[in-house]
Amino acid sequence: MPSASPNASKNVLTRDVNIEGTLRFEGECIFDGTIKGEIVSPNGVLTVGNSANINGEVKVKELTICGKVLGNVTASEKCELKSSAQLEGDLKAQRIVIEDGACFVGKSEVSPGKVGKFSEPQPRNSNHHPAAVPAEPVRKASNPSPTVA
Repeated sequence: MPSASPNASKNVLTRDVNIEGTLRFEGECIFDGTIKGEIVSPNGVLTVGNSANINGEVKVKELTICGKVLGNVTASEKCELKSSAQLEGDLKAQRIVIEDGACFVGKSEVSPGKVGKFSEPQPRNSNHHPAAVPAEPVRKASNPSPTVA
């Protein structure tokens, strides 16, 4: 369930809406139309409806996708792909929920703030020596003799 503030507005854009450019909103938005451009709302909660067709970047706080998105997606908190969702693009979010049946083609990055720390290459030290050194090969005994106890 979206967690927009109780005083925030709720915007509903139905399937007959066709936008070229940038859509900005505050509060909650249910988008079921077509857009060629980007959707931006740093504190917003966006629901992409079943009939929606988005061709562009999406940057919101929380995102639920039921329709089709072709473009990169950034959700600062949570992104949920419902079973009818089709997402083709990279996905960055603190939390990701993907239902059975959803189609996602792209790379995902969960907790971008933490992932960045681990993805940076470590500097190589020229005095670096491996922690483990390969052992000498084992040689066969030439004439093993049985031991008597």
